[in-house]
Amino acid sequence: MKIVLHHAHEARSMRVLWMLEELGVPYDVVLHNFFDKSLRSPDYLAINPAARVPALEIDGQVICESGASIEYLCELFPEKGLGRPAGDPERMAWLDMLHYAESIGQHVANLTQAHIVLYKPDMRSPTQMNLEARRLLKVLGRLENRLSDGREFVMQSGFSGADCAVGYGVDVARRFVAFDALPRVAAYRDRLVARPAFKAALPPEGVQCIYTQDFYEAPDV
Repeated sequence: MKIVLHHAHEARSMRVLWMLEELGVPYDVVLHNFFDKSLRSPDYLAINPAARVPALEIDGQVICESGASIEYLCELFPEKGLGRPAGDPERMAWLDMLHYAESIGQHVANLTQAHIVLYKPDMRSPTQMNLEARRLLKVLGRLENRLSDGREFVMQSGFSGADCAVGYGVDVARRFVAFDALPRVAAYRDRLVARPAFKAALPPEGVQCIYTQDFYEAPDV
């Protein structure tokens, strides 16, 4: 089996890269730059017409959504125990958490656009930036509540592929909102970033990354 991941450092494709590391299966990475035009090249558009990452190639077939990639990889390697298959008591909750990651990702993406992609002050809307930060905190409140029973990961039974999806969003979210009111989410992030597979998915030193600040403060309105 040949697995190839198209990836840009710190982009949503990190979810899939982290997942592959957790699985411990062989794969290749094709790196793209978030800021240049390589994602809009004809060759890449033939793989992913949306000009985004990830694109995951498995034996010549392509899957482009990060959540779907994680779900498919769990099904492809069931012996790794990172999915919750049909009939599993946690199946419904696992799917819910896997796709809950997109609720986090929506606001993270909007804040990334506002703070980083729209690099000139006159392009930005302070109202929108503050609104997105408040929405992100509200969405993260669901995870804070879920962790209130003492569980370490989003599934009571332990770490799963859903944590790769949710955990990536949480890790980026802390650049835009303070976790002071989310102590369980902060502790959850600490557990995830300590995992060897997470560390292996991080950008190497010295490469161009999306996020150059530890925290992006929303402007006053």
